[in-house]
Amino acid sequence: MNWLDRISYPVLIFAALLLGLAPFRPQPHLWEKLNMLVAGNLHRPVDIFDLFLHSAPLILLALKLVHDQRKRHQQRKSN
Repeated sequence: MNWLDRISYPVLIFAALLLGLAPFRPQPHLWEKLNMLVAGNLHRPVDIFDLFLHSAPLILLALKLVHDQRKRHQQRKSN
């Protein structure tokens, strides 16, 4: 996962906050789409795309955290 190593944490955190909370009013899209998903109302393709768009930076941030943690654990194990 070299491509994930090349993305810095500040960029991912900024993107996660920006896209996760946008638009700020009246309700963030991510929250709205998650509510629609739980209620079973997430049917339109544009809404599904919106859910993926707004959650992608959060997913990438989580992947990077797990990847870095595993890498550190393997380094400690080999030493």
